[in-house]
Amino acid sequence: MSLPYFDLSGKVAIITGGATGIGRGISEGLADAGASIVLAARRINVLEGACREISDRTDVKTYPHRLDITSTDEINTLVGDVMDEFGHIDILVNNAGVGGSEKPILEMTEQDWDTTVNTDLRGIFVLGQAVVKKMVEQGKGGKIINVASIGGQIIFPNMSAYCASKGGVIQLTKVMALELIRYNIQVNAILPGYFETPMNTHFFATDIGKRIIKKNIPAGRLGQQDEMRGLAVYLASEASNFMTGSAVVIDGGQTCW
Repeated sequence: MSLPYFDLSGKVAIITGGATGIGRGISEGLADAGASIVLAARRINVLEGACREISDRTDVKTYPHRLDITSTDEINTLVGDVMDEFGHIDILVNNAGVGGSEKPILEMTEQDWDTTVNTDLRGIFVLGQAVVKKMVEQGKGGKIINVASIGGQIIFPNMSAYCASKGGVIQLTKVMALELIRYNIQVNAILPGYFETPMNTHFFATDIGKRIIKKNIPAGRLGQQDEMRGLAVYLASEASNFMTGSAVVIDGGQTCW
């Protein structure tokens, strides 16, 4: 069965934080659909391993690139190197992020706040701006997917910087969508709930973690990275050409309570 509107062959996609967790699921999905994959994050050895595995499985071209998302210089270097390597950028997935310090506001330091906001919100703006300039120059439109969180809609106690950042990502997505629609660039956000990642697997296997799942997630389980593939392909493909400024929740029903 042919589904040409989901075909990403010939497209180049940058995915920040794309080697593990939710980002890895997104990367796998875009590669399955035929896109060349650029993985950008801090740990080059992890990036190289992920690129080899994705390339071996899908036979698409992959490109690992170290990136500190809080560094404007490294962001500009990434965009320049990708243009040199591929000649164009068609898809950007802003997935890199941190949970930040779990502290009440009265105990949070300015450094705690800045570390989270600079990673989860400022990084999306700076990288998004740099990539959009190239997309506009290319004149062929593009797709931007910003990974926010249900924490941008509901409140997690002791995570003020995280919730503020993710709420900001949702609003930034809408502004980007309106400003960039004239260039045929669609911008949408994904709002994940609790997904199993290498960082949280141990915690959610504990009694406390199991109780959190039972109490908060109607589906009764964590999301799996593979369950990001279809949504990512949809938002990156021409199937979503009339969709922009949307915030798509994928949380096993958690925000339905």
